[in-house]
Amino acid sequence: MIKFLRYTEYLYLAVAVISIYKIITLWSIDPKETYIFIFFAVISIAMFIFRRRYRKRFEQHKKDNQQ
Repeated sequence: MIKFLRYTEYLYLAVAVISIYKIITLWSIDPKETYIFIFFAVISIAMFIFRRRYRKRFEQHKKDNQQ
């Protein structure tokens, strides 16, 4: 289960990278369309950080309980 959680962290990073790419490519064409991708990029990065901290806290808690 923890391995699955580790992979989902990187899915959020992939969404952020794709969103940033779309922001760069669409900015010169129509800046209004990029706002949704800016939102996706910010939320994806925040979710990556949140998931990573949560997973590390969970692993530490599990490690402490085993000792």
